[in-house]
Amino acid sequence: MNILVVAFEPFGGESINPAREAIQLLPNEIGQHHLQFLEVPTVFNDCFDVVENFLRRESIDAVVAIGQAGGRAEITPERVAINLDDARIPDNNGSQPIDRIIRQDGQPAYFSNLPVKTMTKAIVDAGIPARLSNTAGTFVCNHLFYQLGYLSEKHYPGMKFGFIHVPYVPEQVENREHTPSMALNTIAKGLEAAICAISDDEDSKLAIGELD
Repeated sequence: MNILVVAFEPFGGESINPAREAIQLLPNEIGQHHLQFLEVPTVFNDCFDVVENFLRRESIDAVVAIGQAGGRAEITPERVAINLDDARIPDNNGSQPIDRIIRQDGQPAYFSNLPVKTMTKAIVDAGIPARLSNTAGTFVCNHLFYQLGYLSEKHYPGMKFGFIHVPYVPEQVENREHTPSMALNTIAKGLEAAICAISDDEDSKLAIGELD
């Protein structure tokens, strides 16, 4: 597969984004997959425009977007994106949409068509903490994830899409008590395992759902 791996620039006053730093450590070939990489702004709408322009120029089978989820202790493949922008903080252009529908003609939600349970297990099997997440938030990460689902449905049938959140790295939590982090090399190793597990096969029927 030709896979586009997308990561965000730093945001929220941070000087680094572990998603961007981690994809710089990934090889160009993982298993049977050829990877291309793209950085996008942490800005509503603009992030999607950058990806859409890239897809017009290149033949891509799957898009995997990577974002920072500060406070999470594990790498978390995301299952679903919702049709809502509801920003607790402004994006990097100062925009802060509240209760805004992303696409009037879109579905209420789009489920990733990647084998997210298989990917989660692959990360765990690599010895790295991971869990399947059922919420990508309502900030720019969810916005891009949702737009990828919309694009797959409306314009690129058969294109696979998904999103993975990663924790802070240690230097981001030096002044944050009781906040988990993960070494950058470990994040990169987990992402490599997840990407290697991508295939056209049906997802695993694993009991890794959540109780609350």
